[in-house]
Amino acid sequence: MADLEKIMKEENIVYKKTKVLTDNVMHYCPGCSHGVVHKLIAEVIEELGIQDKTIGISPVGCSVFAYNYIDIDWQEAAHGRAPANATATKRLMPDKFVFSYQGDGDLASIGAAETLHACNRGENITMIFINNAMYGMTGGQMAPTTLVGMKTSTTPYGRNIDLNGYPMKMTEIVASLPGTCYVTRQSVHDAASVKRCKKAIKKGFENQAKKIGTSFIEITSTCNSGWKMPPVEANKWMEKHMFAYYPQGDLKDAERDNPDDYIKYIK
Repeated sequence: MADLEKIMKEENIVYKKTKVLTDNVMHYCPGCSHGVVHKLIAEVIEELGIQDKTIGISPVGCSVFAYNYIDIDWQEAAHGRAPANATATKRLMPDKFVFSYQGDGDLASIGAAETLHACNRGENITMIFINNAMYGMTGGQMAPTTLVGMKTSTTPYGRNIDLNGYPMKMTEIVASLPGTCYVTRQSVHDAASVKRCKKAIKKGFENQAKKIGTSFIEITSTCNSGWKMPPVEANKWMEKHMFAYYPQGDLKDAERDNPDDYIKYIK
């Protein structure tokens, strides 16, 4: 016991839960990506020392109870309207770090106009976009991001292009808008991906301090309940099918790709 007490010292701790996460038990399904992303956001907030300066905005969807888990100030937005709320909040309190946390049914469907116009205006906010290719909370219906042939509760025979159109690549769309400074697509299905995703989220928050426009971070995710798959199988399915249509990595980085334009913009 004495030896164990010697080992269990603060300076010997390799990893521990961030204090920005609450002790509440998460309601997400086992294997859901939301919990991992919550952890990364909380860790980034703690590492940047901005807990008392951060405001999260969560609309309708699986993430509606995010305020239960990340100990910061929160606003609840109507379905799809988080970018509008974030715009007003950031303009009224420009010294705050403001981010929206939205699913694909919310951001790419009912909130598509708010998303595109906020990005086009270059609002100095961070948008975190969870894409699991369906409406998770409301019963697994088809979303704008649902893959061709993918079965959902409203496409039991699979998404049909003639009837339903093509899956929408929101991240590619916002990358083409001049107001976005950083656009990336990440995932959290393995350790390496978690590390890259955390780096992207951190960059998204740091960009607000630089006042260079909108940072848009898509996180390609699983919905093992909606997909009717165990967590491990859902991750494999995502790697095989989702990544083929939604390739991973940075799509736009103003500092890296257009340094001259970036310098002009921040001046």
